[in-house]
Amino acid sequence: MDRSVIDASALSAALLELEDNISWDPENDFRRSRELEQKALAIGDELLAARARLCQANMRLRAGDVAAAARRIWKVHQWAVEHDARQLRARTHLVWATIHRYLGDAAQCLEHSVQAVELLDDSATEHMQIWHRVKLADALALAGSYDAARSRYQQAEDLAWAHGNLELALAVLNNYAYNELGSGNALGAQRIIDRMRHESAVAGRRIDPSKLDTIGAIEIGNGRFAEAERTLELAIERYRLGEFNDNADSLPVFYLNLARAQRGLGAYDRAQHSLDECRTLSTERELADSLVRIEQEQAELHAARGEFADAFAVHKKFFTAFNKLHSQQREAQARTRQAMFETTEARQEAERFREQARRDPLTGLRNRRYVDEELSILLDADPALTVAIVDLDHFKQINDRLSHDVGDQVLIMVAKLMETELAAVSPDGFVARLGGEEFLMVLPGTPVARAVAQLDGIRRVIGGYDWQEIARGLPVTVSIGVAGIAEAETHTQAGLLSTADRNLYAAKHRGRDRVVSGVPYDGRARSYRDASAA
Repeated sequence: MDRSVIDASALSAALLELEDNISWDPENDFRRSRELEQKALAIGDELLAARARLCQANMRLRAGDVAAAARRIWKVHQWAVEHDARQLRARTHLVWATIHRYLGDAAQCLEHSVQAVELLDDSATEHMQIWHRVKLADALALAGSYDAARSRYQQAEDLAWAHGNLELALAVLNNYAYNELGSGNALGAQRIIDRMRHESAVAGRRIDPSKLDTIGAIEIGNGRFAEAERTLELAIERYRLGEFNDNADSLPVFYLNLARAQRGLGAYDRAQHSLDECRTLSTERELADSLVRIEQEQAELHAARGEFADAFAVHKKFFTAFNKLHSQQREAQARTRQAMFETTEARQEAERFREQARRDPLTGLRNRRYVDEELSILLDADPALTVAIVDLDHFKQINDRLSHDVGDQVLIMVAKLMETELAAVSPDGFVARLGGEEFLMVLPGTPVARAVAQLDGIRRVIGGYDWQEIARGLPVTVSIGVAGIAEAETHTQAGLLSTADRNLYAAKHRGRDRVVSGVPYDGRARSYRDASAA
């Protein structure tokens, strides 16, 4: 087997480990995806490189740099759309959804989540089939559509059990329970975490710290403070043992919830100790969000002890810190939106330049570059493709006798007539200017005999146009050489255009103002079908 095939297969498998994972180490995974991108570029595999770049965007997002993620993802998404990489497009929409969740834009989060599910097909991995539906459910819950969210969670859970995927089934239940608590349905959330515990016990699977934190939060919501304390202490113990790969910012959150549970128990000293641990960790790691919530919990703890003056003082600190955090979040959102705007603007500018580079500046028609890009694609896909080279008759007389400016006006009007008339008979076709007074008309799915009749109609329209105002009495006619794939010298772009050009020469030789097509060329004889002005 070819070495590059082996390398591509190994790279794809390595990328899949990063893509189909719900537990990240953002910095290490980012470095790993950069390495995989370089390897993909080395073997010339653009799809693998694009997948690696999407992993990089996702890891920037998981590390909290939303603006960097937004800047990276545009090009990946554009490449996926241009190359019809359906699975990659589905994954980009899921990352977009998370970006908009960070921005607080529930509508856009939901829109991208829906597209991430709509793009799923048989090529989607088992993980995608399940997890994309989970994230759609999360987006629906964020938008307040809890009934629709419950339906999607159930669908994702059913898929997970059908595939025998315990890890994803537990992840579904975790998100489901968390959002039920957020909807105010603490008892419903309790029933879900009871199932999560039962399924883990049946499978002999230890519940990881992040899921224990969800369980603890729900137990607090139901007033089961003693159970919550035990659950959260277990989460901290397992985290410190390093049994599970949780986010580095998880531990302060575990201590904060532990403090809430201990306050509910009236164990104020234990609660203060847990809160102090949370503060130390949050300060070391510069976790602004946690530091704000610590002040809020500290005020609650003072109030529970009856220390109302202290509670009031801390509450003022909380209020100040909250406003500062809110301002920082708004600034971060603004930076992300600016990055998205700049990236969108750059993309649109690049598309505009690319479009301009494929257009003739005088007539606005497609140009030779566009022909070279598109015609080879049509040749491979369309056995009934026909092309025609069109040349203005005696155009030099117009330039010499009337001026080049008049000549340009004639070219512009001929281009407009050809484009309008071709659109009427071949909506999928196009007209291009090859240079000077020479044009190309491309008619997809049109056998030569039918194309000749249609092109002769276009020839008549051009010749019958009232040219008096522009050409001042000089006639404007065209000669057209036609070729279909079957009669081309070779089944290549060069062979097809060469045959059309040969037929154009025959049209000129036979008196101009006519359409000529030829039968297959055998190297010895030529026979022409001639639609002329006669």
